[in-house]
Amino acid sequence: MLHLDELANYFTWGNLMKMITSVIAILIFYILYRIIKRLIVKAAAKKAQPGTVKAITKAVSYVFYVLITMYVLSLFGINLTAVWGAAGVAGVAIGFAAQTSVSNLISGLFVIVERAMKSGDFIEVAGVSGTVDSVGLLSVTVNTLDNQAIRIPNSTIINSNLINYSRHEKRRFVFDLPISYNSDMDTALKAANEIADTLIKDGVVFSDPAPVAFYDGFGSAVNLKLAVWFDRTQLIKTKNAVYTTTVKVFNKYGVVIPFTRYDISLVSSDGKDAAGKKIPALEKDDAKTVSKTRRRSVKSADVKS
Repeated sequence: MLHLDELANYFTWGNLMKMITSVIAILIFYILYRIIKRLIVKAAAKKAQPGTVKAITKAVSYVFYVLITMYVLSLFGINLTAVWGAAGVAGVAIGFAAQTSVSNLISGLFVIVERAMKSGDFIEVAGVSGTVDSVGLLSVTVNTLDNQAIRIPNSTIINSNLINYSRHEKRRFVFDLPISYNSDMDTALKAANEIADTLIKDGVVFSDPAPVAFYDGFGSAVNLKLAVWFDRTQLIKTKNAVYTTTVKVFNKYGVVIPFTRYDISLVSSDGKDAAGKKIPALEKDDAKTVSKTRRRSVKSADVKS
């Protein structure tokens, strides 16, 4: 009976009105929440990618739940100052315990707002390259060329240089075409221009912007370069066409592509080579030492792949 009396005392007109007001307020807020959510999602879907829309939807939902909870508590006379104080202390503790996650979350907001990438883009960041599968609040998932899924934290993306190869339809690539010092430079430049004309004729590269052949200094070889513009989705096709065409045209004009060559002479203990001829540079060496002489030709510059 004691409990029934306490329950009866609780259901006063004042409390009943608070309950009815709370239910009506929640219904009104819920309707407004659904309308606002639908408008936000509709507007975001036109400019943002699906992953971003999903993140915005979750954020709106969380804000709604927090506001409704705080409103209901205020109707029943609960001191919100104490609640906010406790929430602040808990937030500091959670923040220290999850610094990495918070950093990724904040970085994720910047990634979403900047729209530096979207699903389907081919990117390179922190030594990892691949096609973007999803963009989330904590991380970005990419699929590499060998079909591996890699999760990249958003903080890494913010703190690293991000290369988005899919941002523009046209892509520029500079090919290294090293030539020997014995080759005629004017002939080599003429050959490089013919390579460009052949690639344009075959529809491999664009004529506008036009390809450019130029010399870029000296090293282990004469550094001849060819810069071309092409469809960003045809990188492998363009590389194959440039390299095969280069060999054909260079052979036609007699332009030599240098490569590494080693000449090794086997020397006996008495300082003579296989033909019985003494090697002057080795006459003073110890009789028990077997020496090798090596002559190295002009080394080919590495061709970037």
